[in-house]
Amino acid sequence: MTVTAARPAMAVPDHARATKDFRRVLGHLPTGVVVVSARTADGPIGMAVNSITSVSLEPRLVSVCAARTSSTWPQLRRAGRFCISILADHHESASRQFATPGVDRFAGLTWHDRPGGPALDDAVAWLDCEPYAEYAAGDHTIAVVSVVDLAAVDDRRALVFFRGQYGHFVPNNQA
Repeated sequence: MTVTAARPAMAVPDHARATKDFRRVLGHLPTGVVVVSARTADGPIGMAVNSITSVSLEPRLVSVCAARTSSTWPQLRRAGRFCISILADHHESASRQFATPGVDRFAGLTWHDRPGGPALDDAVAWLDCEPYAEYAAGDHTIAVVSVVDLAAVDDRRALVFFRGQYGHFVPNNQA
C-alpha cells in the first residue's frame, strides 16, 4: 500500500494583486513596440501593440494581440489589410499617442503610404499584412496575420518596453 501526503491547499490569490503581480513579472520580458494601422473611408486608424511575435517563416506569419475591448482592432480587421510599423527608439511619444483612446492618433506625426496602409516615417521596419486567423484568449484576441510585403532600415534602433519603461536595445558588441 502506498501512502501519499496530502498537499496543502493553495491559497486563492486576491484577483487585483494577482493581476498586478502577473503584469510585473511578465514585464521582465522585453518586448518590441509597434503601431498597426490601416486606411478606412473615415481616414487612417491605428493602435499601439507590444505583444507581437513571429509565428512562421512559411507561410510568413506574425501574431498580434489586441484587447477584446479594443474598438480599433475590429476596424483594422475589416480594412482587410494593414501596416505594422516597428517603432524606432525615438517613437516613445508616438507609442503613447497610439495607445490613447479618443485622440487623433496620427496628429503631428509623419507617415507615408505602403500597400498595407499608413506607415510611420523613420520606423525600423514595416510589415504589410492581411488577416489570417483569430483566436479568443482570455481578455485578448490573438490575431495571426499574413505578411505580404516588408521592408527594414538597418541603421536604426528599435523601441523596447521593459519593466514598464521605454528604452532601446544595444547589442553586446556595440555597447
